[in-house]
Amino acid sequence: MDKFRIEKHPILGDREPGTRVRIFVDGEPVEAEEGDTIAGALWASGRVVLRHSPKYEQPRGIYCANGRCTDCVMQVDGIPNIRTCITPVRAGMQVVTQKGVGSLEERP
Repeated sequence: MDKFRIEKHPILGDREPGTRVRIFVDGEPVEAEEGDTIAGALWASGRVVLRHSPKYEQPRGIYCANGRCTDCVMQVDGIPNIRTCITPVRAGMQVVTQKGVGSLEERP
């Protein structure tokens, strides 16, 4: 689970572990910790590609990490275009890799 988790940050300091929760990404369970963002939990579990660009199908992951770009958008609980770098995990949430720009019609 903690393959890429940042435990000691030069600015934010030491990370306090949170309560473990389970989210589901493309139907697969992923262990996360309360306080993680969705993108952070995925990064910690080893998943660095969050979607592919609509035009050229290039892999996208965490870029700005502050909600300003759209590289990390995914469908969360049926809602498209959620910026996962700033959205905290919640036990049981359903996260789906978004194809293209996303729309409410794509909801599962």
